[in-house]
Amino acid sequence: MLQHQPESKKIFPSSEPTNSSLLNRVSSLDGTSGKVTDLVCFSHLRWNFVYQRPQHLLSRSSKQWRTWFWEEPIWGDRNWLEIRQIDNQLNVVVPHIQHGTSEEKVVAQQRDWVNELLAQNQITDYVAWYYTPMSLAFTEHLQARLTVYDCMDELSAFRGAPPQLRNRERQLMQRADLIFTGGYSLFEAKRALHPAVYAFPSSIDYQHFAQARLGINDPQDQQSLATPRVGFAGVIDERFDVELLRTIAARRPEWQFILVGPVVKIDPATLPKGDNLHYVGLKSYNDLPAYFSNWQAAMLPFALNESTRFISPTKTPEYLSAGLPVVSTPIQDVVTSYGRYDPVWIADSVDAFEQAIADALVSHDSLDWAAIDAFLISHSWERTWSAMHELIEGRLQLSSARSGSLE
Repeated sequence: MLQHQPESKKIFPSSEPTNSSLLNRVSSLDGTSGKVTDLVCFSHLRWNFVYQRPQHLLSRSSKQWRTWFWEEPIWGDRNWLEIRQIDNQLNVVVPHIQHGTSEEKVVAQQRDWVNELLAQNQITDYVAWYYTPMSLAFTEHLQARLTVYDCMDELSAFRGAPPQLRNRERQLMQRADLIFTGGYSLFEAKRALHPAVYAFPSSIDYQHFAQARLGINDPQDQQSLATPRVGFAGVIDERFDVELLRTIAARRPEWQFILVGPVVKIDPATLPKGDNLHYVGLKSYNDLPAYFSNWQAAMLPFALNESTRFISPTKTPEYLSAGLPVVSTPIQDVVTSYGRYDPVWIADSVDAFEQAIADALVSHDSLDWAAIDAFLISHSWERTWSAMHELIEGRLQLSSARSGSLE
């Protein structure tokens, strides 16, 4: 997913967490020494995994501030902290933790590393940006100028979610100055829990995906496949309706189903198999338009369960920008944002989903694309980040004014 070859370096090697004096130095910073210069993000997702909301937003934040993207630990044979420089303003921070380390020591080690990172890089005036409340375990001592919780999913509903996640989220919401949600359904679920909740559903890099409409050479791993092709791009996990795909693929052997993306948290052996089912794996964000350009329709075959109740699939606007008609199960945010547009079909049963694909495959040239294109162009990631940045700056100015009035 990275568009730059990162320069990787490791710092702070340690076999045991150490209680350095840096803890006191960092914790004592009052966060009022000047203008914000940094954003420190704590994420459950990896930068070089599926290119989605965090990458879109934080690559843009790095145009204003130095940005540090702290990932969850990778388990290995020793403790060390890796920093990958994506560009002059953007760094990915990856803790490497020795196998067998206790949870208590994992937290202590990461707390020490955070303190070291801030001290060594003179990070004193910064925004703390959270994607996972679980990071509070090693960051709750930090005194950021502003704390943002970008709640892109209801993580507690996902398979394998830590039992303490809900409690950690309550703690994060209590300390957050601003809460952004990844969709309108999440906004409705969170708006009564905090005085400053704002909905920012999935946005789009329209020009990137609109390349697909011009015709791009077919990627090698799907060149030999017949048409019509119906595609899916994204993570294949517990949210994916495996039985829906299995049934329709069996009913329609003449349709080629192409699935782009990694399989996580489910056994790949449980996925449907067949001559018209093609799992091509994770692809670069830059390569996606070429795949989309050579499909005839796109699908969002999500199951309706707790893990999909609040999702706002990023792929919906990406498919549409590429000129692909879209067939989706009735995911609330897809219905709310896109259901009224001509190139989108909402199907609530296997039969309806099959018929919707059939209709989409024969309707492309007669669809009204003008309305959805106008909507997509007005919902760019640039505009989303600009609106978020305006809220952050406004809150920072308000905080500074209040501090000045108390002096």
